[in-house]
Amino acid sequence: MGNIRIIGPRGSGKTSYLAALAYWPDQQRRGKKKKGVKLQSLNDETRDLAEKAENIILEGESLEPTTVEGGIDALPFYSFGIEVKPRFQKPELINVAVRDYPGEIFEELANPASANPLHQEFVDECLEESVDGCLILLADWDKSTDKFTSRALSKFTKQMDIHNRVNNLRVAIAMSKCERGELWPGRLEPSIDLFQQHLPKTLATLEQSISSKNLRFYAISTFGVLGRNDPRPNREDVIGTGGTNSVLREPNQWKPYGLLEPLYWLSKGKRLGYV
Repeated sequence: MGNIRIIGPRGSGKTSYLAALAYWPDQQRRGKKKKGVKLQSLNDETRDLAEKAENIILEGESLEPTTVEGGIDALPFYSFGIEVKPRFQKPELINVAVRDYPGEIFEELANPASANPLHQEFVDECLEESVDGCLILLADWDKSTDKFTSRALSKFTKQMDIHNRVNNLRVAIAMSKCERGELWPGRLEPSIDLFQQHLPKTLATLEQSISSKNLRFYAISTFGVLGRNDPRPNREDVIGTGGTNSVLREPNQWKPYGLLEPLYWLSKGKRLGYV
């Protein structure tokens, strides 16, 4: 089983990403299948998240944010079965257990004076030997964000070294919310067209610290765009119980982009191919 951790700043879309994955089996039953791949929720926590997912994806409400209160033991594991059906090959089934961390854990990494033992406990758990890989979600791309993110990831890679995980932990960096017009054209070559273009300091920090075999860059979108010939984001912002939330503009046109690829690579160390 692939044992994956997700980190990223607040607002980077971690909860929406997991909610979309949990909700995917319902979409499959409604006939909205992704060619060559099938997703299944494997535990109660994931099924519970799927029931709540419509509030994020369709209704504009929000799930409670992940917090540090209660410690690591209070964080659920979301477990998925991914069946991949490559052309002319036997189907491949992998199980993935995913746990995401509060955004403040990532943000504290950028604070050189931070020494919160509870926050360190989360980082220690993220870098345990049993963890196969870490998915880091980022959502912003301006210069100030690049400085902040490069500082946070520099500290994270130092923690990888302390835990002896530099050479045996896969790290996937994903630009989330790539349905935005500024980012959508760069989704096919994210390392060049997104990270090198918008987050050069972050890119340099990662490439200097992590070997190329253990580092991949992705673009993902929980909401996707309206269609092949209409690349407007299939997302709009509404006022919900938790403030301003993103919801689907056209629920019947929902087609998330790139959700499974990083999870598959983090679990297997190879590219997801199902066509």
